[in-house]
Amino acid sequence: MLPEKPELTQADFDFVRSLVKQHSSISLDDTKGYLVSSRLLPVARSGGFESVAKLITHLRSRPHGTIHTLVLEAVATTETSFFRDFHPYEILRDQVLPDLIRQRRKTTRMLNIWCGACSSGQEPYSVAMVLRQVIPDIDTWTIQLLASDFSGAMVERARKGVFKQLEVNRGLPAHLLVRYFEQHGASWWVKDEVKRMVTFFQQNLDREWTSVPQVDLLFLRNVLIYFDVETRRRILRKVRRHLRPDGFLIMGAAETTLSLDDSFKRVQFGRAAFYQPGEGSGP
Repeated sequence: MLPEKPELTQADFDFVRSLVKQHSSISLDDTKGYLVSSRLLPVARSGGFESVAKLITHLRSRPHGTIHTLVLEAVATTETSFFRDFHPYEILRDQVLPDLIRQRRKTTRMLNIWCGACSSGQEPYSVAMVLRQVIPDIDTWTIQLLASDFSGAMVERARKGVFKQLEVNRGLPAHLLVRYFEQHGASWWVKDEVKRMVTFFQQNLDREWTSVPQVDLLFLRNVLIYFDVETRRRILRKVRRHLRPDGFLIMGAAETTLSLDDSFKRVQFGRAAFYQPGEGSGP
């Protein structure tokens, strides 16, 4: 049986760090050793390896393979929950979306929204529920709600819209659970009226965004912290090209564009700050 807390040698950690950086652009600092080892433990178990060290030895001996994908996706997966930190969703519901809806109602009756690192899907489904709350005539609108993740496994899981009791207990208000989910045994399934609103696809944020149109809202919450400075700058340049002039970039509470890209302007909403393209922003 594998130990519950496998230890990584510095050489093994450096190998995994290099592999992850090469394929996902995610940077792992020296404090992430335990995170990496704990994420690789179930991969080693499912692959029949005697230890995480044996798994890494296997990775070293073969430059490509299914196990490489499993390792990359295990390490690159980010933490998520329904309505995470909640306050940004209040701002979205009470201020940002009503303003955008008033403007778009006069013209196109269209909204494009992208969640750029959706993990297992809680974020885009949270956004979809907010949209249904604030747009009474939503069926007369054209709404494109996109959600992507580096991990193909996470994209497939998110697309299914099936969550465990523990997952819906984290952040999802009871009235929304009852309204937009159906219980099947120990699982909760997102109802079709919400699930069909979201289009999921796989996307490495440091590659070309060929599947992404101009968007009104772009969620990159608690994402850029996983990249080095130059990668953050490259991603923010692409954000500027894909964000409409009156659109908003929504980041994590501890994240900012300051010192990375001065062409964004910070818009404060109580305790939360969103970001818009400043004057002259462009490619």
